[in-house]
Amino acid sequence: MNFSRRLANLYKYRSLCTDAKTVTSAPKVNLELPQPEYDIDYLCDVGNRKYIAENIKQRKGIGDIDKVHQLLETSASRELLDIELGKIPNQTDPRVSDYGPEGRVLNTCGSMPTFNYQPKEFEDLAKNLKLIRTENLGQLSGSRSYMLLGDLAELEEALVYYTLRELVNRKFQVISVPDILPSQIIERCGMIVEGTRTQVYYLDSAHGHYQSLSGTAEMAIAGKLAGARLSLEHLPLKYAAVSRCYRAEASSIIAERGLYRVHQFTKVEMFVCCQPHQSAELLNELQSIEEELFSSLGIHFKVVDMPPHELGAPAYRKLDIEGWMPGRKLFGELSSCSNCTDYQSRRLGIKYETADHRLEHVHTLNGTACAIPRMLIALCETHQTEEGIIKIPEKLLPFMKGKTIIEQQPVAAMRFAKYKPKIH
Repeated sequence: MNFSRRLANLYKYRSLCTDAKTVTSAPKVNLELPQPEYDIDYLCDVGNRKYIAENIKQRKGIGDIDKVHQLLETSASRELLDIELGKIPNQTDPRVSDYGPEGRVLNTCGSMPTFNYQPKEFEDLAKNLKLIRTENLGQLSGSRSYMLLGDLAELEEALVYYTLRELVNRKFQVISVPDILPSQIIERCGMIVEGTRTQVYYLDSAHGHYQSLSGTAEMAIAGKLAGARLSLEHLPLKYAAVSRCYRAEASSIIAERGLYRVHQFTKVEMFVCCQPHQSAELLNELQSIEEELFSSLGIHFKVVDMPPHELGAPAYRKLDIEGWMPGRKLFGELSSCSNCTDYQSRRLGIKYETADHRLEHVHTLNGTACAIPRMLIALCETHQTEEGIIKIPEKLLPFMKGKTIIEQQPVAAMRFAKYKPKIH
């Protein structure tokens, strides 16, 4: 295909980007979102084709840049081109491209706790204290579900309140978000919404077309900002939200047993919009916040710069915090923070007005300030005693009604009737 024809098709695509008002790349719903504005100068440049293909391969993505160029050469419809462009992952920070499969440890914080006895795993601690139910919940909420009771339920609330207070002190705005979202928003944020690799729970069409349960508050906040035109003086814009998170993922890995991987859980999320030149420094800030939060709770952890195959579609760079779980005798992921550059803002039309009155796409970042199940695992296994009691970290005491330890509750107070489903 000669250059003039390719250029003509590129200009045609740009015109469609400008004129179109509704999305056509996902199932059609009564939801107006800005037309995605993919970086076609980069994606459709033949000189970048090999690098993009290698990036997709390294990230184990589902995109096909060759197909994008084939569609462009044949003057395919905007709908088909958008579908394929939407599958191309973000670029990757060059510093992580050569990492091995485990990434690179950037920092280790705190001292590894020592015990002169065999520390118990969280599930054993909680069951002995009669503060958790995981069995016989199939008829209530399905597999990989749990119910926290008594002081353990209060510890969950204490973690949420403490985390929110710390984020508010760091100038984050607290926002309450819905758990049910249009599937389009989830797709635009970079989640796989179709096929066997999806982690998304869809609602039955009787409850609304193409609605899904949110996997993280990040999606709702990004959806709230879709089409926004932000003022320069308001950047960086920092949000914090508490939400229930729903993941359809499953695992047969023994290290991910119990509460480590569940279908729904509570999480405190950070979300940031900023100017492009600010995002690298703000990723460091999110990392610092997470380190300070976990250090203040006495948890030993390491910070890992993740390799390309762990970045998913939206992240340019992603840092994981892996906490030591003494009962399990392993490091497990407690949280992460990601710089998504303009991947999400291009798909959702989130822009800001520059000093010279131009509209540019913001960069978005997200980070987990507290994911309850895994935080409880690390916290309780770290602060257990030989008697099976859990010491409450000092920072959480103001939120625990004067309690300094978690011990076994009176059996009568925690008794539950066993539900027996009727057989017709």
